[in-house]
Amino acid sequence: MTRATTVRAVLAAAVLLVSVFITLTMSPRLGLDLQGGTRMVLQAEDSATVEANRETTDRTLEVLRQRIDSLGVAEPVLTRSGEDRIIVELPDVQDPRQAAAVIGRTAQLSFHAVQGATPPRTEPESKPESETGSGRLTLPDEQGTQLDLGPARLSGAGVKDATASFEAQQAAGWTVKLDFHKDAGKDWTRLTGEAACHPAGDERRRVAIVLDEKVISSPQVDPSVGCQAGLPSGGTQITGSFTAKEARDLALLIKGGALPVPVEIVEQRTVGPTLGAAAIDASAQAALIGAAATALFITFVYRLFGALAAVALAAYGVISYAALVGLGVTLTLPGLAGFVLAIGMAVDANVLVFERAREECQDRPTRSLRSALTTGFQKAFSAVADSNITTLLAAGLLFFLGSGPVKGFGVTLAIGVVASMFSALVIARALTEIAAGSRFVSDYRGVNGIARPGSVRTWLTRKDPQLFRKPVRWLVVSTVLVAVAVAGIVVRGIDLGVEFTGGRLVEYSTSRPVDVETARSTLADAGFGDAEVTTAGDGDISVRTGKLDNDGEHALREALATEGGETTKVRDELIGPSLGDELRRNALIALGVAVFVQLAYLAMRFRWTFAVASVVGMVHDVVIVVGAFAWLGRPVDGIFLAALLTVIGYSVNDSVVVFDRVRELWAGNRKTPLATIARRAVLQTVPRTVNTGMGALFILVALAVLGGDSLADFALALLIGIVVGTWSSVFTAVPGALVLERRTGAPPPVPGKASRRARAPRRDPLDNGARV
Repeated sequence: MTRATTVRAVLAAAVLLVSVFITLTMSPRLGLDLQGGTRMVLQAEDSATVEANRETTDRTLEVLRQRIDSLGVAEPVLTRSGEDRIIVELPDVQDPRQAAAVIGRTAQLSFHAVQGATPPRTEPESKPESETGSGRLTLPDEQGTQLDLGPARLSGAGVKDATASFEAQQAAGWTVKLDFHKDAGKDWTRLTGEAACHPAGDERRRVAIVLDEKVISSPQVDPSVGCQAGLPSGGTQITGSFTAKEARDLALLIKGGALPVPVEIVEQRTVGPTLGAAAIDASAQAALIGAAATALFITFVYRLFGALAAVALAAYGVISYAALVGLGVTLTLPGLAGFVLAIGMAVDANVLVFERAREECQDRPTRSLRSALTTGFQKAFSAVADSNITTLLAAGLLFFLGSGPVKGFGVTLAIGVVASMFSALVIARALTEIAAGSRFVSDYRGVNGIARPGSVRTWLTRKDPQLFRKPVRWLVVSTVLVAVAVAGIVVRGIDLGVEFTGGRLVEYSTSRPVDVETARSTLADAGFGDAEVTTAGDGDISVRTGKLDNDGEHALREALATEGGETTKVRDELIGPSLGDELRRNALIALGVAVFVQLAYLAMRFRWTFAVASVVGMVHDVVIVVGAFAWLGRPVDGIFLAALLTVIGYSVNDSVVVFDRVRELWAGNRKTPLATIARRAVLQTVPRTVNTGMGALFILVALAVLGGDSLADFALALLIGIVVGTWSSVFTAVPGALVLERRTGAPPPVPGKASRRARAPRRDPLDNGARV
């Protein structure tokens, strides 16, 4: 065993030990769509400047944190997003009405001097009266007495702290102690000093504390306080026969009741814990079955080396999971799907290496197994690096331009790509190099799996199909496919999800089966005639409406319960119209940026004709996937966007592998026609394309069958994308490059650095200097 192999083995063992330790000692951080709960996105009103907006949002966040603490929610999460948005996550909260009532209380807390009072009214309470321009209010106090209030003298922003305490020694019982900031304390002293100038028992000796145009307390200034003396800012106490709960509630309202600016709920998602548990179970089953099928497949194709790659695949799963847990990444449903999907993609690097090693054994039968394997790793490195970089670019776009769970998918995909490269280039290489050093494995070609050509390679060598005599024909076929997809978009239209249109989507599970027509009729009778009602898998009812508040959703659920019995909310998504417009705009920006970034990267790494042809193939794939969903009537939402950007990465990945081989062959045979070079490159890379595609298909089929309704569309989009992407990388991108090369008449590549790297073995940074 060489020194480089020893270093790889030690490094692999160390990383695996750390990963196993993290896996056994730390628990994953589950998103609300997996553990159940409510997620809200709040938007604060615009401030004059960005700096003021950021500061105001931070103050608003702290006020909201204090309010949410009163709900008793275990481990709530509040974070600022951008300059004016706050994300609130409330685990296990299934009814968002209470949370919204506390969070959304937007009026300013204020302190007023009392100008007078009238006895309680016997008629129904009227709305507060105000005098225009004076700021005076007439409001009922706790006993219903109508208080005539002066303008606000002090806002809630001046309150530094408010605490409830029990004063047993002074026989005052539960009291609320107020502490003000310095300048606000002076205003409080002046306000109470003016009130103290009135006789004891006079209504004008009271100070009214107002929240949401409601007097929450109106204490009298103690008779011991002299006129104009006032109360000190740090020693004010409110007494009044409070119970413990009343005192704590009053302290909470005073301390956390004032929002610097009003906030609007622009997004709200509620997921039942049963859906989260079912999604975890389904994804776990899909991962196990898909990974097992993939492992069996590569073992069947590559024999012993395939089995070793399967071991590396298992190590990849442990490493990537440990990375997710160790970095504290919130695991969402799309992220879980991305973790499962990356298992199939992790096979790609091993397949590329093994196919290159097979070529070396086929071209030079007398070559040693270890030498062929080393050269396979060296020659496959450029394709592995380029293809994984394109996938990382797609993951980066998902993170920076996506929202909510889509960001989690981008993070999970990026971690999966890095972990897959480590498992293939370090773990799998160490295992296969150790095995290749065995005389038994080296001598028996049927055992190692790479010393003999595979069945696909043998068939292609025997048939030698002439693929690109007339490349325009393949472009015509691709054009027809795109036309059919565009026809679906025009005729059927794109069913944009609530994320992109705004509105509310709620799924219910009923104890008694309810057909769609009955549900529509019931909701129409209850005043929800514009609601779109469909089935949502397993007999659940999905209701989609325009603007619908939480009270309206409760009434809608009660209406369904009259026909379906006990009705449980499984999922609830509320997207404001402004956020829907923003998400739709960001989706288009993401697709545009994806095209530009991939074009720029490919143009830098390859000829511009190859780059343009690859991007044309990528756009071809995007249009066909969108058109397929239009024809099938499936919704296009944020999860679909995640799948679409993944398809972009996969499509470019395939094209990179093909063009990497074209570049290598053309640089070594500059006088050979490009069409001949392209045919050879495609035939040489077809085994890799087939084997990698099969590995991904096993995972996606398992997700589509076992993942349930929540993952079915995601898996379907990727299934279509992989099939179409495989086609386009061979029959759209390559013919497109041939046509562009003919029209431009560009010379073949001069053997520069890229060409020399393609023809000469790379130096392994872990190697001991030996060359093959």
